[in-house]
Amino acid sequence: MQKQTKSTKIGDVKHGWHLVDVKDKILGRVAVEIAGKLIGKSKPYFVRNLDCGDYVVVINAKHVKVTGRKEKEKVYTRYSGYPGGLHKKMLWELRADKPDEIIRRAVMGMLPKNHLRSILISRLHVRPEGTHEFADKFK
Repeated sequence: MQKQTKSTKIGDVKHGWHLVDVKDKILGRVAVEIAGKLIGKSKPYFVRNLDCGDYVVVINAKHVKVTGRKEKEKVYTRYSGYPGGLHKKMLWELRADKPDEIIRRAVMGMLPKNHLRSILISRLHVRPEGTHEFADKFK
């Protein structure tokens, strides 16, 4: 009898929940960890064409650290598509306005640029402080 490897089906995928506290952690290092959990790379049945990842809840996004001079020199840009529609914000300005956007943009840049990207990023829940509404998922 010959053994065959079974391919992963969408029904075989189980989505778990992870809680990540980013207080006093380096932004890039924690973004790699979060992206890996969203993609599901550590699962034994991982395949690139299916959504095998888990839900990730990130708390204390306001207190994430960056190294070097990034706090004052890193620029986040977005473009509206209209003439003169280029908007720029420094990291310290974004931290004051939307601290969750810092984590979201870092993780978004580490996800694969394909049709699964929007599905994966929808499983990321970022909170600026230590409170969240998903406490029942971690019991």
